[in-house]
Amino acid sequence: MKIVFNALSARLGGGQTYLINLFQFVPDNTDLEILVFAPASLKLPDHPRIKRIEPAWPTENPIVRAVWERWVLPGILKAEKADVLFCPGGVVGTSAPAGCKVATMFRNMIPFDLRVRKSIPLGLQRLRNWLLNRIMLKSMREADLTIFISNYARSVIESLTNIKNPVTIPHGIGSVFRTHGDSAVLRPDFLPAGEYVLYVSRFDVYKHHYEVVSAYAELPKELREKFPLVLVGETNLPEADRVKSLIATLGLEGQVLLLGAIPYHTLPPLYHHAYLNLFASSCENCPNILLEALASGRPMICSNVMPMPEFGADAALYFSPFDSKDIKNVLSEALTSPDTLRALSVAAVTQSDKFDWEKTSRKTWSELLALAVSPKKGV
Repeated sequence: MKIVFNALSARLGGGQTYLINLFQFVPDNTDLEILVFAPASLKLPDHPRIKRIEPAWPTENPIVRAVWERWVLPGILKAEKADVLFCPGGVVGTSAPAGCKVATMFRNMIPFDLRVRKSIPLGLQRLRNWLLNRIMLKSMREADLTIFISNYARSVIESLTNIKNPVTIPHGIGSVFRTHGDSAVLRPDFLPAGEYVLYVSRFDVYKHHYEVVSAYAELPKELREKFPLVLVGETNLPEADRVKSLIATLGLEGQVLLLGAIPYHTLPPLYHHAYLNLFASSCENCPNILLEALASGRPMICSNVMPMPEFGADAALYFSPFDSKDIKNVLSEALTSPDTLRALSVAAVTQSDKFDWEKTSRKTWSELLALAVSPKKGV
């Protein structure tokens, strides 16, 4: 049984985190062989059933990669007698040969959120998302298995096209983020002294940092002085400049702290020591940041746009990310209600326990293996 992964598009954190966890729990099937096309930056485990294959083409270029997937990969699949081609990036650019099933995965919600697409300036990026919308729909419609990572995302796609074999398998939470009850978690020196409100996310319009800062500015001065707002995420983006300008205009330089990008493995202590975690995105498929923050056992306030309530359930207070007044009201309620925060902390631990990478991985492998032994098309 042979499964081929086309993971060449997994060049950034989220896609790589998924694959790293998936490969930690490879099934014990002795007849299973896993061939992986992946960027050099993806570190594969030393496992007897996993083999990395390097394309002869320079597939770092997306156009070259698309040509390679269309014209070269089918021949490799045929020569290897592959049972399954798995494209976790959501785009299938390969016509699989007879006898080979195709599995894909839906992770990128932006091409299907018209509000976000309209916020992107006219140009190549907006065109790219328009094209991705159509290519991903075609990929999922024609795939023999489509893995969704939230019921919300699945409902969006199923309202647009027919999916032959859908399954929902949410992402898990890494064990390093489960810091609740651990008094030995060291507090990083770069954090402000005392309590703080934490928001971890890259700066983009749909992450609503602008509305969050506007809401924070409306809090009473004593709350702002007691609870500085810490923003973690890349600051070399246009939206970050807009937020920096707002902070300066409102005179909040000493109370809103931009820490920039923080290495992924150093995030757990930030969640753990926060008085309150905040997540304000309005466009997600499976909100990993929300899940990882809940695993710290600290209270959470969150965007009420789906799928956030699907994952946060009763472990968060919710606000409209489009309405700075609503954000301010919920933020104020949280910061002045210790009993509510204690209840949210308990609920956060319970809710986060529902999401585990081992469960996610074993369910995914189960679906891939079942697909591999199902009747083959063209055979």
